Amino acid sequence: MNAGQVPVLPASLDEPVAGVLPRPTSTYQLLLDAAARWPHTVAQQWIPDPADDTTALTVTYRELAGRVTQIANALTTLGVRRADAVTLCGVNTSLLYAATLAAQAVGIAAPVNPVLRVERITELVRRTGSRVLIAAGPELDPTVWQAALEVARATRMTSILALRPDAAHGAPPALIPGSGGAPDGASPADSDLLIAYLDDLVAGESADELVGATMPAAEDLAAFVHTGGTTGAPKVAGQTHANQLACGRGIARASGWGLDDVVLGGLPLFHVNALLVTGIAPAFVGARVVWPGPLGYRNPDLYTRFWKIIEHHGVTAMSAVPTVYGALSKVPIDADISSLRAPIVGASPLPSSVREAFAQHTGRRLQEGYGLTEATCASTFTPHGGERLGSVGQPLAGQHVKAVEVGADGCLRDCAPGEIGVLMIGGPSVFAGYLTDPALGGPRVSRGDLVRDGWLNTGDLGSIDPDGYVHLAGRAKDLIIRGGHNIDPKGIEDALLGHPSVVAAAAVGRPDRHAGEVPVAYVVPADPDQFDEAELMAWAHRTIDEPAARPKRIHSMTAIPTTEVGKYFKPALVADAAVQAVTEALREAGLDPAEISATHENGRLVVTITGLDPDRVDAAVAGFPLTIRYQH
Repeated sequence: MNAGQVPVLPASLDEPVAGVLPRPTSTYQLLLDAAARWPHTVAQQWIPDPADDTTALTVTYRELAGRVTQIANALTTLGVRRADAVTLCGVNTSLLYAATLAAQAVGIAAPVNPVLRVERITELVRRTGSRVLIAAGPELDPTVWQAALEVARATRMTSILALRPDAAHGAPPALIPGSGGAPDGASPADSDLLIAYLDDLVAGESADELVGATMPAAEDLAAFVHTGGTTGAPKVAGQTHANQLACGRGIARASGWGLDDVVLGGLPLFHVNALLVTGIAPAFVGARVVWPGPLGYRNPDLYTRFWKIIEHHGVTAMSAVPTVYGALSKVPIDADISSLRAPIVGASPLPSSVREAFAQHTGRRLQEGYGLTEATCASTFTPHGGERLGSVGQPLAGQHVKAVEVGADGCLRDCAPGEIGVLMIGGPSVFAGYLTDPALGGPRVSRGDLVRDGWLNTGDLGSIDPDGYVHLAGRAKDLIIRGGHNIDPKGIEDALLGHPSVVAAAAVGRPDRHAGEVPVAYVVPADPDQFDEAELMAWAHRTIDEPAARPKRIHSMTAIPTTEVGKYFKPALVADAAVQAVTEALREAGLDPAEISATHENGRLVVTITGLDPDRVDAAVAGFPLTIRYQH
């Protein structure tokens, strides 16, 4: 971190008794400590193909530390230094995971979502100033590899390194068509660009110690994570080693994991949950992590073998978003899943129907957590047996969560137990800040007014009960959360406003029984008689980067509702979207309400239905993340 920046708060409050868990100063030191303590213990198992879950690449803690050290030394040879970012873009593999920790060992890891368009990834690379790109090679994902080449050339990178599948064997394909697997025959634009397989580059590097690089310090930046805008202008959050260690250590302590535990990691590695909950936290206690294929939970074929994987590997814990558990609730259990005791859920609100369906289907209660990238990952956790209906758990050790009322003068007043307010998070996991202009000289981050006196304003509404359990009550933000992924409505709105027939646009989340929310848009057409939803949907498909951010419906309005000061009043649109979603579900079930309306009450969306049988309505709208009220 550069001089003059706000330091990370010390990890001194509510810490466990000294000696219970290690206290390393960096994520790299954490790995070295684990390798010294459990050299022959299996750290990871990587399943190349979920269809054959009995075949896996097994990596011990000593082997993982050695591979991370080799890659770190290779990055140093390429010129990466402590203040340099390394972009990582690909599907889950053992080498991508090791490369992420290696980048943190000698520089700053900058993971990006591989499904983003070239223009968006290019923008993120320029924001971080990265000159080295590690990406899925042509065997893993030829589309991602070609996009990576375009990004590397557009940003004048010095090196682009390809990853092979964990089950790869034999000679690899050419990285540039016609080059025979090497950069020979590359275009003139590639003359100053090293294009190689990462395996080949690390072959001669030392696996014993860092060469030409010093050990990272706790206050050094470890990662740049893009957040809050997978469409529109992205924000890049800077996390220090101290941030990640405090969060990972808190998760390890709260979970109660040990050497006998096996954790399933199926989220993509660009997601902080994947690295922190199913990566760094297990390394504190020597637990084993099983990674089910390059696409993880995004692979529909995984679900046909899911329970067999739980049985074969003896999985005791897993971490996923609500949509995954919703899907698993419908997958017949064809194996012995008695080992599974801790299914952890977070990243987006958990519909009560998913909670109950999973419990009924598996006999296990979901353990909810809450967090955000600006607080590193997780801030609350529900321990096994400590579930409390409507709560997302208690704060992790070292972290503090409170609800405050923000006065008209900007002053904060702490809320009483049970009183709803804006949630604030304090402690060593509060991030270093958002990345500012790299042209100012090196990576600089700023918290701005998001953090006040060490407390992070989450923008979420909630309350703390007398026992310290946190209860969410809606979001003060406009972000749309679809299946655990944040979608910035501004990107959707900007894309639609680029169409010549649209003069105003607003995007909101529509309740969805599968994804929690899906984006929908409301537009004011220049000529209402010429409004063509199909044409605008096609336009959105072409101009919005992330597929998940493309609106499911686009509605025409004569005017977007506004507040007294002229700002768009999105709660009215959210209410309308909820009414439409519920009305469609009811009609599909052969029901036609006499009247239906939606309102916001204490941060919750309440849909009132008149003239229908409650039991039939409940069946028709099961899974929707909203409250239904009945009137005769």
